[in-house]
Amino acid sequence: MKLSQINKDWTLFLDRDGVINVKKENDYVKNWKEFVFHDKSISAIAKLTKIFGRIIIVTNQKGIGKGLMTEMDLNTIHKKMIKIIELNFGKIDKIYFCPDINDSFIDRKPNIGMALKAKNEFPLIDFKKSVMIGDSSSDILFGHRLGMQTVFINALKRQNNNFQFEFKSLIDFTNFLIESLNKN
Repeated sequence: MKLSQINKDWTLFLDRDGVINVKKENDYVKNWKEFVFHDKSISAIAKLTKIFGRIIIVTNQKGIGKGLMTEMDLNTIHKKMIKIIELNFGKIDKIYFCPDINDSFIDRKPNIGMALKAKNEFPLIDFKKSVMIGDSSSDILFGHRLGMQTVFINALKRQNNNFQFEFKSLIDFTNFLIESLNKN
């Protein structure tokens, strides 16, 4: 992918836990008190809002399926997260989530159901002009299955070779993208 080709025709798909907020290892972010934005992820989303035509969050939320939290708990987290992002000049067009615990369920990443819902709601989405940013192999496989460019976010820099780009954080990717766009 030539990053310099990205413009408002493109869609950005983001995983939530581990990309926007700190992932709780072996646990789930079950309420707002447990939600912690990654350093500079709010700033990154504000900058990415100026570049991409749409920003969509796609997130597996197995904690609901396991009965550890409710859909109302998740909606509260998302409403507060979006409010803070918007107060900082960012925009999330839509959040799709899968509460199912069954890995074969169509909406559960790496399956593509959430992307198909997004395409149905936002017909201008072109998966060939989309980037998927995630911190797990299921995020990357989700992107590959749709022909998207994939970006692996991993603060620990574990190697996984199934993606086009790897960055330590969302802000690192954002700064690299802006630098690439400014070269033209």
